[in-house]
Amino acid sequence: MATRTSSRTIIMAGTALLAGWCGYLLVGRVHHAAALRRDAMAAAIPDVMVIIPHAEARQVNLDLPGTIDAWYQAPIYPQVSGYVRMWYKDYGAHVSSGDVLAEINTPGLDAQFAQAQADLQSSQAKYDLAVVTAQRWRLMGKSQAVSGQSVSVQDANEKSAAADLEAARHNLDRYAALERFKIIVSPFDGVVTERDINVGDYVHEGGGNLNANGGASELFSVADTHQMRLFVSIPENMSYILQPGLRARVHVPQFPDRVFEARFLTVSGGYDPDTRTSVSEFIIDNTDHALWPGTFAAVSLSAPEQGGHLSIPTGALVFQEHGMQVAVVDGQNVAHFRDIAVGRMGDGATQVLSGITPADRIIDNPPADLLEGEKVHVVQPMAGYSNDVSEKDDE
Repeated sequence: MATRTSSRTIIMAGTALLAGWCGYLLVGRVHHAAALRRDAMAAAIPDVMVIIPHAEARQVNLDLPGTIDAWYQAPIYPQVSGYVRMWYKDYGAHVSSGDVLAEINTPGLDAQFAQAQADLQSSQAKYDLAVVTAQRWRLMGKSQAVSGQSVSVQDANEKSAAADLEAARHNLDRYAALERFKIIVSPFDGVVTERDINVGDYVHEGGGNLNANGGASELFSVADTHQMRLFVSIPENMSYILQPGLRARVHVPQFPDRVFEARFLTVSGGYDPDTRTSVSEFIIDNTDHALWPGTFAAVSLSAPEQGGHLSIPTGALVFQEHGMQVAVVDGQNVAHFRDIAVGRMGDGATQVLSGITPADRIIDNPPADLLEGEKVHVVQPMAGYSNDVSEKDDE
């Protein structure tokens, strides 16, 4: 009897233990399912960071590359063919207007000049003879000793000789002018930046030394550097800053600690269809001749901003087929897409002309699969990532 009671007790204890274990497993599964359900619901709501639009600065700053050129720069080519007799100015020489740069020996031209002088003398003699002959025939015509036709012929011969004489004079003037081109002179005050000839080089009319491809180079290049021209390509959306009185700060590699000031002069008035930029020109005083033609320049422009527009990070833009949008979070943390009009677009920030207000919370880098009216969870980024974010939503 005692054995039966002991067995029954063991069976009941085992049954209770099994029931407790099953209950534990069931409760654990229920809790696990609830946790999974909570995680799934949380994962279904995307985490987003928001920014607040801010007003643009009153000054717009623009850093662009530029090129510095001489105020005047002239490549000098020969107008006559011959051999270089001597050059007198080398690289870097400071020259005045009319200074002799080189001389060219032109035996062929000298012979043609002498021929032109002889032709003029011959034409002069023929003209003198034609004048005397015509005068005699006109006298004989008055006495009816010769026919009127003969007198007309002699008058025509006189006019023809006069025309030949005039042509000979012009031909001689042409060769005399070419003779003066044997002396290469500086066209203005400046500095010699190129010298591409040597004594004995053959140069031809309209060009310097011939290369293997038949091209010709200039003999000299002279630059006037008392002032310099700065050329900067201004983007289309920033061309409004080009106004009289605009100043630019210029840095050049050879003088890292020096700042040059450039004054706005003019703008091309058209845009390059490939780059959508317009060439603007500035003036830099160069009294100490520190700047050289061809220098690369880093140009900083600063001008008052147009209107009181808002600015947002470029990453907040949503590009749609029908236009530009941003995703705005309302008071219930629901996302809504809003159409906007943009102005200047940069790598970091974009100017917004209309469509948002300073109080809007805009999603920065919105998810690609974000839908209109979708619930979102606003999170706060790590310190240092963004300054214009809202506090974490309390749910």
